[in-house]
Amino acid sequence: MSGPRPRIGITTYPRAGEDRPAFSLPTAYVDSVRAAKGLPLLMTPGAEEPEEYLDHVDALIFAGGGDIHPDHFEGEEHPAQYGVDQERDAFELRLMKGALAREIPTLAICRGLQMLNVVLGGDLHVHLPDVVGESVLHRHPSRKPVLHEVRLARGSRIAEIYGRETVETISWHHQAVNRLGSGLEATGWAEDGTIEAVALDGAPWLLAVQWHPEMRPEELELFRELVAMGTRRVRAANA
Repeated sequence: MSGPRPRIGITTYPRAGEDRPAFSLPTAYVDSVRAAKGLPLLMTPGAEEPEEYLDHVDALIFAGGGDIHPDHFEGEEHPAQYGVDQERDAFELRLMKGALAREIPTLAICRGLQMLNVVLGGDLHVHLPDVVGESVLHRHPSRKPVLHEVRLARGSRIAEIYGRETVETISWHHQAVNRLGSGLEATGWAEDGTIEAVALDGAPWLLAVQWHPEMRPEELELFRELVAMGTRRVRAANA
């Protein structure tokens, strides 16, 4: 890759602390971007307008994390709900809308896929075991990640990137897409029918998966594709 590395903005987790409140992000996201030859930039909800970040990035990653508040998709609260942060929700809702409007290359991971669906008018299953049971574990009962297979749609962009139609993935969620948002199409499914990947009609610059590719070095190709799209965006802007 010649020239400067494309700047990849990554959303972060607000974490409360008694003495030192902090933002955080698992290092696997940063490591994956660096391994793919991108320049990771962390984006924090707060005083900055989301649109200001969009002026300074070439691609985006919407990271995983806590649940989206059900008010954003006319859902109901659930005892299993965790990690809700209204400031993060508000920031990422605007960030996602801006990314879609500007067609900024985007990789939406886990919560990120759910945020995409909500922004486009879809809704979520608030607690997956209540809907599909536990024939396929999407996270361990102790809230730890698990492995399970995902079937990818033949001819889909995600299948082309992976080079196959069945992938083993790291899963770490208890919510999932229910009704698809406007323009979205399911392109990946778990064995229990849970939607695990989506594509947006006419938006090849958008990748969205329910699993955690940052946790498996074997899935670096997804990050390479994002960085490649960011590089093409930079070149087009400078042409």
